[in-house]
Amino acid sequence: MQAFTTIHSIAAPLDRANIDTDAIIPKQFLKSIKRSGFGPNLFDEWRYLDHGEVGMDNSKRPLNPDFVLNNPKYTGAQILLARENFGCGSSREHAPWALEDFGFKVIIAPSFADIFYNNCFKNGLLPIVLSNEIVDDLFGYEDEIVIDLEQQSVSTNSNTYTFEVDGERKRRLLNGLDDIDLTLQYEDEIRSFETGYFKQHPWL
Repeated sequence: MQAFTTIHSIAAPLDRANIDTDAIIPKQFLKSIKRSGFGPNLFDEWRYLDHGEVGMDNSKRPLNPDFVLNNPKYTGAQILLARENFGCGSSREHAPWALEDFGFKVIIAPSFADIFYNNCFKNGLLPIVLSNEIVDDLFGYEDEIVIDLEQQSVSTNSNTYTFEVDGERKRRLLNGLDDIDLTLQYEDEIRSFETGYFKQHPWL
């Protein structure tokens, strides 16, 4: 997992509440357990005018011109702005995989579904909870936003807002540590234990 750095980006405004994980990555794309390759099908039913299936050439599919992520203005945006209860529905980890694979690093919303919120941290995404009033302000802001995880701040040209984040989750993001990386920090201790254990139990 890549270490989280300070993000300078415009925000793609997805002005919808209760966006569930099936909208984020539809069920037909859940056949793979690789973490990569889901970005082209992020919000598939909203981005394209036809029905998507695994293996289709997305470059030849008709785009929905009214969907925000198809607006060239937001190409390369690393921040997604949404309304309350983002990531509700089933607990599929493919949802943060798709968002991350598309290029998003930060999601800002007034609230998140609990399981989705937890999965974001495990996959290098930073979900930021801000009040409805602040989110309203950000929806009306079209310039670059700065996300500083170290300072726990969201800054525009005229305002700086602070957000809460668990200290251990913050440390993991800043250092690019997923669950496997955390385990590997104790690799020497694990090897030492295994060596001693098999000496005591040679029949195993």
